[in-house]
Amino acid sequence: MATDVATTTSSAAPARAHASRSHWLNRAPLYRVAAALAGTLPRRARLSLAAAVGATLAYACPREARVVADNLAHVVPGLAADARARQVRALFSHFAMCFADLVTTNRTCAAPETLLGPGEGDAHVVRVLAGSGFVVLTAHVGNWELAGRTLVARGRGRPLHIVMAPEVDPAVERLLRGSAPVRFVTLRTPADAVPLVAALRRGEIVGMQGDRALRHRGDVAVDFFGAPAPFPLGPFLLARAAGVPVLPAFCVLRPDARYTVIVQPPISVERSAEESALRRWVAGLATVIARYPTQWFNFFDPWSAMDAR
Repeated sequence: MATDVATTTSSAAPARAHASRSHWLNRAPLYRVAAALAGTLPRRARLSLAAAVGATLAYACPREARVVADNLAHVVPGLAADARARQVRALFSHFAMCFADLVTTNRTCAAPETLLGPGEGDAHVVRVLAGSGFVVLTAHVGNWELAGRTLVARGRGRPLHIVMAPEVDPAVERLLRGSAPVRFVTLRTPADAVPLVAALRRGEIVGMQGDRALRHRGDVAVDFFGAPAPFPLGPFLLARAAGVPVLPAFCVLRPDARYTVIVQPPISVERSAEESALRRWVAGLATVIARYPTQWFNFFDPWSAMDAR
């Protein structure tokens, strides 16, 4: 089973898919400048500046803006052109604001309480923490890394392993890791995923993202806002192999500049029922995106990935 998990959660395909999404903004010097500038400002001023820069990027990145507009048309159909344009600018602004926090505040501590507002689904966290390990599954929605750090803070010292795809620029990968109190796992070969099963069985936490297809045989087509889109099956194979649940968790930015962690009911993964568990995850993901469409930071067309496999 561990071999199946590794084959599905890693291979050369994730690296190729990730590389194909490289962007001129995804460069280490720009990250360093952003971190240095953001670190000199109080958080409110930092977020205001980030929001303005993000709105400008909606014009500076026309290809991405068109993709975002098309994606949002699936989520919130029927908007007039001017309303759609405002929605796109809002998404870029929210992305820049979450990025500003990523490269400053939440890189240095597990879960800064000053950043967090009331959460949703607290009982689900209590439930999984009372058991063994679990897979925390999130998506490119809001400040996804803060969701994992919040669970680690509540886990009273339980190690958190965050699974990352390899970056095209290794310097970017080092900057993204920063000094956060977690263990990063970069999946470069199938064998890299095998130790995660043992970690989960020891009662540790594995954080993964489950909203981007890897473009290989581990992808499964699932209905997503009325059209089939591929999603990775790997997190559910991993959970089934380790005998642990999958806990969907998201961290969205509130109007008061604090974050809400949304935790959905844990998903048990039975043998031969991994695809059913995946469909439950996608349905839950869609509800969060529908509530917070301008915090779905997806700059490529997930539905077109069906034709790229």
